[in-house]
Amino acid sequence: MNKAVKVLAFDFGASSGRAMLASYENGTIKLTEMHRFSNDPVKVGNTLYWDVLRLFYEIKQGILKTVNAGHTDIASVGIDTWGVDFALFDDQGEMLGNPVHYRDARTEHMIERAGEILGREKISSLTGIQTIFFNTVYQLLSLVKSGSPALKAADKLLFMPDVFNYFLTGEMTSEYTIASTSALLDASKRTWSDEIISGLSIPDKIFCDVVLPGTVVGHISDDICEELACPKIPVIAVASHDTASAVVSVPAKETDGSFAYLSCGTWSLMGVELDEPVITEKSARYNFTNEGGFGSKIRFIKNIMGLWIIQECRRYWQSKSMDMSFDEMENAAWAATPFQSFIDPDDLLFATPGNMPGKIRSYCEKTGQIVPHEVGEYILCAAQSLALKYRWAVEALEDTLDKKIDVINMIGGGIKDSMLCQFTANATGRTVIAGPVEATAIGNAAVQLISLGAVEGLSDARQVVRNSFPMKVYQPRDNVTWDFAYDEFKKLLG
Repeated sequence: MNKAVKVLAFDFGASSGRAMLASYENGTIKLTEMHRFSNDPVKVGNTLYWDVLRLFYEIKQGILKTVNAGHTDIASVGIDTWGVDFALFDDQGEMLGNPVHYRDARTEHMIERAGEILGREKISSLTGIQTIFFNTVYQLLSLVKSGSPALKAADKLLFMPDVFNYFLTGEMTSEYTIASTSALLDASKRTWSDEIISGLSIPDKIFCDVVLPGTVVGHISDDICEELACPKIPVIAVASHDTASAVVSVPAKETDGSFAYLSCGTWSLMGVELDEPVITEKSARYNFTNEGGFGSKIRFIKNIMGLWIIQECRRYWQSKSMDMSFDEMENAAWAATPFQSFIDPDDLLFATPGNMPGKIRSYCEKTGQIVPHEVGEYILCAAQSLALKYRWAVEALEDTLDKKIDVINMIGGGIKDSMLCQFTANATGRTVIAGPVEATAIGNAAVQLISLGAVEGLSDARQVVRNSFPMKVYQPRDNVTWDFAYDEFKKLLG
């Protein structure tokens, strides 16, 4: 029997993070949660920040708890996070302020300003990235336009996983998959786009060399090793955008050519894996994005507002002393009357924090629909609308790629919501294979194992996932009813 190879995967989502120990032995992975923590943005004045130093403290706690549990033989550490956000550093390596949250208002009107400077379609045609207000390019343009002292003093820009890698190792790099979310990377060349960077007067010196996932960026620094009483562990730049890591763990076989993946969490990301970017009139019209994947693959995807709306409803109700669990909200939804009203989950009304039930009411009033009043009605409206938006995305994929999609591989924490999984099968009329739940942490660990030589490559890694984790299959039901609902839903999309 071979000795187990242990790697530590840190997975940061928009609302929480965790340290997951992956032990690989005899062709299977066993995951153990070592540390979990909340990820709470902090508003100061009119700016919404990430509490980056607190998050780095949690990374150190994750390492400390793992070592104290007897796992002194960790072979490597890897970190993945959400995309687009960054920190700036001066020429002494000091951070120039806390990273700003992608939902901050500073990017307001920046899409229009960029269009005035470069032409409306230039950024998407070069980067293949869908136009969304929070893209890094628009965050940086807002700093240019405001005359930001931090940008003027900046020597380097690091995306969030690169920030944590730097804090651990002292080495500055930009990992490919996270850099690709920025709308600053040329999709075809896989390098920074000089045309965009210079055209928007962004200083080009701030961009680090791009490294591919699986690169060892350094080792945990001596001072941290002393602080945590841990060995000098290698730090690997995994597929460090969380969705890129999740896609690594999609349990499809290479022969399964008719599947799409749906990474389901705070955000939902529907797409397929390609060898080259697709930048066409149709991809632009549907606002698809070409982001980097492991092995220089392209994740051709559509960003869809995910469970954020339901999470924000719960957060609002908790603030009003209605502390319902997600299971209780789902049970209330099952008891509500279906197909009373719909929302477009991607309407900008729902993009920011606040009174989400009130926003749903406002949307339904504005569109002349029945207005929800009870908890179950809100949740059912959001869940059915999300499933119907998934159908729209699948059909847009098929139209753009001229390819039939028969199966949806649904991965991530959202698949714990069995109602949403069944609604997705119903709405799309396609088989849904749900699993694994811990897709991002598994993909993070898989890239580490590939880098270490313990697993041969992506195909073998996916076989390991199939060996290790259960899947659940959902078949479509009530096709006629959902087809009628979809016709009504599409009227909201214009």
